[in-house]
Amino acid sequence: MEHNNILDKSSFNLEVLEKQLEGKLFYDRTMRLLYATDASAYKEMPLAVAIPKTKEDIQKIILFAKENKSSIIPRAAGTSLAGQVVGNGIVVDISQEFTKIISVNQSEKSAWVEPGVIRDELNLYLKSYGLFFGPETSTSNRCMIGGMVGNNACGARSVVYGSTREHVLEIKGFLADGNEVVFGALTNAEFEDKCNGINVVSTLEQAIYVQAKEILSSENNRNLFDVNFPKKTIPRRNTGYALDLLADSSPFIDSSEKFNFCKLIAGSEGTLFFSTAIKLNLVGALKPFSALICVHFESIHESLKANIEALKFNPDSVELIDHYILECTKENIEQSKNRFFVKGDPQAILAVEFLRDSQEEIEKIAEEMEALMRSKNLGYHFPIVYGEDTNKVWALRKAGLGLLSNIPGDAKAVAVIEDTAIDVNDLPDFIADFNAILKERNLNCVHYAHAATGELHLRPIIDLKTKEGTALFRTIASDIAHLVKKYKGSLSGEHGDGRLRGEFIPLMLGDEIYQLFIQIKNVWDPWGVFNPGKIVNTPPMDTSLRYKAGQDTPMPETYFDFSDHNGILRAAEMCNGSGDCRKTEKSGGTMCPSYMATRDEKHTTRARANMLRETITNSTKANRFDDENLLDVLDLCLSCKGCKSECPSNVDMAKLKAETLQQYQDKNGVKFRSKLIGNTPKINQLFASAPWLYNLSTKGILGNWIKRGTGFALERQLPLMHKITFDKWMKSYSQIGDFNNGIVYLYNDEFLNYFDVEIGQTAVKLLNRLGYKVEIPKIGISGRTYLSKGMLKEAREIAEQNTKDFEVAISTNGILIGIEPSAILSFRDEYPDLCRGDLKEKAKQFATKTFLIEEFLAKELEAKRISPTSFTEKTERVRMHGHCFQKSLSSLVPLKKILSLPKNYTVLNIPSGCCGMAGSFGYEKEHYDISMKIGELVLFPTIRTEESATLIAAPGTSCRHQIADGTGRKAQHPVEILFKALK
Repeated sequence: MEHNNILDKSSFNLEVLEKQLEGKLFYDRTMRLLYATDASAYKEMPLAVAIPKTKEDIQKIILFAKENKSSIIPRAAGTSLAGQVVGNGIVVDISQEFTKIISVNQSEKSAWVEPGVIRDELNLYLKSYGLFFGPETSTSNRCMIGGMVGNNACGARSVVYGSTREHVLEIKGFLADGNEVVFGALTNAEFEDKCNGINVVSTLEQAIYVQAKEILSSENNRNLFDVNFPKKTIPRRNTGYALDLLADSSPFIDSSEKFNFCKLIAGSEGTLFFSTAIKLNLVGALKPFSALICVHFESIHESLKANIEALKFNPDSVELIDHYILECTKENIEQSKNRFFVKGDPQAILAVEFLRDSQEEIEKIAEEMEALMRSKNLGYHFPIVYGEDTNKVWALRKAGLGLLSNIPGDAKAVAVIEDTAIDVNDLPDFIADFNAILKERNLNCVHYAHAATGELHLRPIIDLKTKEGTALFRTIASDIAHLVKKYKGSLSGEHGDGRLRGEFIPLMLGDEIYQLFIQIKNVWDPWGVFNPGKIVNTPPMDTSLRYKAGQDTPMPETYFDFSDHNGILRAAEMCNGSGDCRKTEKSGGTMCPSYMATRDEKHTTRARANMLRETITNSTKANRFDDENLLDVLDLCLSCKGCKSECPSNVDMAKLKAETLQQYQDKNGVKFRSKLIGNTPKINQLFASAPWLYNLSTKGILGNWIKRGTGFALERQLPLMHKITFDKWMKSYSQIGDFNNGIVYLYNDEFLNYFDVEIGQTAVKLLNRLGYKVEIPKIGISGRTYLSKGMLKEAREIAEQNTKDFEVAISTNGILIGIEPSAILSFRDEYPDLCRGDLKEKAKQFATKTFLIEEFLAKELEAKRISPTSFTEKTERVRMHGHCFQKSLSSLVPLKKILSLPKNYTVLNIPSGCCGMAGSFGYEKEHYDISMKIGELVLFPTIRTEESATLIAAPGTSCRHQIADGTGRKAQHPVEILFKALK
């Protein structure tokens, strides 16, 4: 591998630290780049990246930073929007190792957790206890408790559950001197003891209590808090350190609220303390009946007026979705399915949530609320969404952040003024003033999120690659800070100050309070170890931005057509860092299998997009893709296409990887194994007359010798060629039937023709029995093997030829159906991007005429040309595993629908993502272990729990081989199951 700019480790004694840790320490340029950004607009290269394994590792890192005048930046999922985890110190990533749920006290309704526990996974675990952790962010399927504490996260139901701060009972961790402490509620006597140096671990712990007593006992300071902090009617008040809340506890006022430094630590963004364990308050499980009244409006102003009326009915949440986000959902594969409740093109929708004990109770509330709103001319459509369907609405709303990256071009919806919180009664007027300011600046803005608590995530559309855009970034931040001050609101409601809003704290709260904040920071962290430059003493908010004003955007020539994004670089820049690709297998979905198996940031879609962006932007080489470090980051991408549908920004990493490989190969050539895999169809064609010879080369001593020589895993059984090709069989087969349903064109792809011949034979017989005559059109191989290895020159030739052949071979009203998802879906996915000119338009047209056989049969069922009466009444249990492409580019609904044709078949989806094989990926020796690890996440264990009589359905050829290797079970293609089920 080429030089990776290893930092001069001796100048910081990093080598010494590395040897001291049980965990890992990285200081190569690649890993530092991958941790140089988060979900904000900022970028700064860290000194190093640490993955601590134990709390002793964390202690050593703190002491190292203290002794070497460096700093540490605590990081969990890295979804911060104000640059909280971007800095030039050592990034300490707790997301890999600090993931334990330590204990649950059911009677006390509390739990101890490590900071790397994911919020949604905590609630999955708590379900059996009948308990629930209330605060819920839009990133809840990957955000971690440590990050939620750091930012004092709130989320959709904060009108009921408040912020994270209200639920933190105790915290264990380290002070800046490296001593371990526990913070929790104290009696007045215990507080005084701490001030007097009793029961403290160090003089530093004593000093922070003494300082708190001095600051909070001052009548002048308390008056300053009352006058300058945001209105107490605003529940989301996250500007600066929470001294005002500490002042409202005993011993400073006569209150049952005990003094607890947890209130200060929550929202302190890792600037005061490093947590290693957190004790959380839990609440009872959610009420059993849920519904969303999704009220449609003609304007944002009207929706905010209606929000005030909705709150009279004590909803559990009220979330705003504006027309910008709704428009983005139309083009997103995943979210377009979640628009079922949207009527027309509303300017805004309020999703008003009610959780109650019965549906009747909800219906009564909905009726009364609609009547009240209509009486005030608010809203024009009031659909009610119940039960599981509410999750689809929430998915659409939560995807808002990522969807905003879909806006073509360099101007994006920027996180700069997105965290303002205002009294809900002031919100309509505030937003009117806000939009007036934007209009003066010729800016448009996206409005969405937490209407119930007065916080809308307001994102102006700005081009930060221009000098004008960068100037606007500061100007609009200043303008809106003054406006928020006018309404005595909070500039930060839940996303924190970070380096984005820190410089406006003196404006918002006054210089005297700001100086108190600096004093807090200096006493808690006299050495500047913990996350410097956040909240106080921040650098100017328009420095260290991800994009430089006036920077060039290189436009290298590409084999795929990236014109929809204005070039491949902008396609990579669609990733805004929201980290949706960091969800685990417990959250479901396909993206991102390599991250699910490794929990390593390097193996996320985000990391790959970041590396592509950095490489293409900054490379000085004639071929900007000629970079082995880029290939290293892309290596574990399985090209599953999960990101194409599940990433809200639709980042298609499979496409980006294939393009990168071809560009790299243009300079460096194609490796032998890649040539072998790409040319598999040609090799199969050579052996078609003697398949036994090919099969001999895959087995025994000879097979192992070949595997070693070509880089395939010895543990794998390579696929065997069938004794006859499907093409040859089809020419000799006499189809029998009345064919009253007409002719269908079946695609004879390269996998079907040589390997899955028996499945093809079964498919033909099934279609014949269902009334269809099968014709095999003269259309060549799909090119999938070439695509998988980035051999796009060959793939383009195939795509162009197949597009020409399609026009000749398929009748005007005909459609092409396929058995292997990865082959037939090439027509739908890659071909339009590989072809150019007139062929491109034809490829787009033909893409709409290609179907998986499951899609075709489901459509025919809907058209009543197929009947369940043709199938057995026998009882069977079926578990189905969908192909990744099928999940991303199609849907599993048709698959389940056709497998349910036999009325007594119980069909259950296996909630797995990628199987781990991914074409040749799992056969390659260096990928075998990760391939099997992916299979072990969900797929293999689920199959092992099934009785031997259970039928396993898997449309993908690679998936069936992976299931066989991983479980010893034979998975069948759905057509095999259906054919056997015919009467």
